[in-house]
Amino acid sequence: MTEPPAQSQPYPGRTGDMTPEPRDEMRGYTGSGLLDGKRALVTGGDSGIGRAVSVAFAKEGADVALTYLEEDDDARHTASLVEAEGRRCFTFGGDLAEERHCREVVEHAVRDLGGLDVLVLHHGTQTPVKDVREIDDAQLQRTFAVNVYALFWTVQEALDHMGPGSSIVFTGSINGLRGNKTLIDYAASKAAAMTLATSLAQNLMDREIRVNCVAPGPVWTPLIPATFDAERVEGFGGQAPMGRPADPDEIAPSYVFFAANRQSSYYTGQTLVPAGGEIHPG
Repeated sequence: MTEPPAQSQPYPGRTGDMTPEPRDEMRGYTGSGLLDGKRALVTGGDSGIGRAVSVAFAKEGADVALTYLEEDDDARHTASLVEAEGRRCFTFGGDLAEERHCREVVEHAVRDLGGLDVLVLHHGTQTPVKDVREIDDAQLQRTFAVNVYALFWTVQEALDHMGPGSSIVFTGSINGLRGNKTLIDYAASKAAAMTLATSLAQNLMDREIRVNCVAPGPVWTPLIPATFDAERVEGFGGQAPMGRPADPDEIAPSYVFFAANRQSSYYTGQTLVPAGGEIHPG
């Protein structure tokens, strides 16, 4: 895509209010049965990368449950895209900053899907600041509750239902690898999430459950105009070596790769970095 024009919208953001609308429906993607019969839970699956992942999984043969905060229209649209591929889709609204909701989402997904084979932990929140002293206790607590604590709670609940051959995929961030001068608490939380993924990969290896991470660079999703001011949104992603942000459709295949044993059975504790040419060795 090209760099977007200046724009902003209320948090948490809606796809239909974006200009241009992101490519997030995997329209040019043809599945090959990589996830036939699998049952996947995708947190933050209503829009952006989460939508693209949900649809890609459906095209590969998986039934999908997804969570979302409050974007009912986006969630319903994603569900319709999954169902158009002949797969089942269940949607669960609510705040993953709450432990009870995290655990209930897993139980409801298992109930409706009939089990759980793939867990994608994609949801997240961010609030930019110019000065670290702007980050008050409420912001710090929420950033880590959503971006870190919720991962622990969801994984803890999911492990009762996942066995050998199951896959867990975390969404990290390029900011978790190299920091960000205005997304200070967000970058710290993503670094924590990425280290959690590598730690869980080691912890769950004997159970034959693989844990990996996708750490994207700039991607055009509703979170961008919902959390940045219009001036910063203009030209978003232009700093990437490729000179543009990604569309969600360009990121979702990384999740398919990690979810599918046929593709990545010898991968665990690894991170893919689709970042438009920004290179982070190791």
